[in-house]
Amino acid sequence: MDSLKGRNLLSLADLSSDELKEILQLASKLKSGKINLKCNKVLGLLFSKASTRTRVSFTVAMYQLGGQVIDLNPNVTQVSRGEPLADTARVLDRYLDILAIRTFEQKDLETFASYTQIPVINALTDREHPCQVMADLLTIQECFGKLDGLTLSYFGDGNNMANSLLLGCAMVGMNVRIATPSSYLPNLEIVEQAKAITNGKSEVIVTEDPQVAVKGAQVLYTDVWASMGQEEEANSRIPIFQPYQVNEKLVESAADDAIVLHCLPAHRDEEITDGVIEGERSRVWDQAENRMHAQKALLVSLLGSD
Repeated sequence: MDSLKGRNLLSLADLSSDELKEILQLASKLKSGKINLKCNKVLGLLFSKASTRTRVSFTVAMYQLGGQVIDLNPNVTQVSRGEPLADTARVLDRYLDILAIRTFEQKDLETFASYTQIPVINALTDREHPCQVMADLLTIQECFGKLDGLTLSYFGDGNNMANSLLLGCAMVGMNVRIATPSSYLPNLEIVEQAKAITNGKSEVIVTEDPQVAVKGAQVLYTDVWASMGQEEEANSRIPIFQPYQVNEKLVESAADDAIVLHCLPAHRDEEITDGVIEGERSRVWDQAENRMHAQKALLVSLLGSD
């Protein structure tokens, strides 16, 4: 994976399809214990949004590689007192080997990347969540033994997860369907980008009809109806998104071997029923574990191994 060493991951589109597939293969080998790589480097986590899985999985992944992690909570750094992002970036560039950033605006991530020489990873922005999709694809690959030709259907808000799933599925040859209300569509630029990646070889569909999306799908995916920063809209969104709930009836309309994924945290009996997330089709906990394995592969790819 020498082609990735020293590069940023601000979007899944920063990777070629082959590079994404190679990261997934490396993640699978690391998870199985077939290879054991070491990377004695320092990872900084600069998170402006709350995090459980991303924070812990990156931390454990780096420790298992033999490296170290510094948690740069903005509330205890000068970022919270208005230090320009460019200044913070140039200083951290002198201390760290790699930086993962979780923030609101994609442009803030891009600012950091433009003022550093070290790799910068998108650990979630309002536009994309590429690390989550790597774990999602790894999970699907484990379940079905392949990715090409499968259909993933996403139900709910056309948010950063919908955007990243569009790109990730297109890159590995999966069909992707996004079912969402007309006022909550995914980023239209990303929809067109996904269509260009597929070049007509797989389908990219955005629809208001969940029944159109679910038919024959092997993977059903959902996320919370109100993302971080939208909490004041949560109650008003419930009746709008209720038809997009991943429930037992919806699962029955999918393929016989369909699995259910959720990036977590879940609001049970809102976007997904308790019965489905705890049911036999759920692969949510494997999906959460795979954050660590996928990110370990990403870290090694961007940093190189010792």
